Amino acid sequence: MLAAPRTTAAPLWFKSSYSGGNTTECVEAAFVPSGVLVRDSKRPGHRHLKVSGAAWTSFLAAVCASRSGAGA
Repeated sequence: MLAAPRTTAAPLWFKSSYSGGNTTECVEAAFVPSGVLVRDSKRPGHRHLKVSGAAWTSFLAAVCASRSGAGA
């Protein structure tokens, strides 16, 4: 008996907590096995940026450091 082809689940997108509250500057991200996807929430059908998990971790660390003053 042949197994049915497995379908991959669509990415589960979430909005950044720092996105503009009045629907401006909206960024969404989705975790995928190969890293993180980033897109403009106002244009979900358009292209997105794909970064590795290591790059995402470095980005978040830099943002946190700059907010705490450690990067200044």
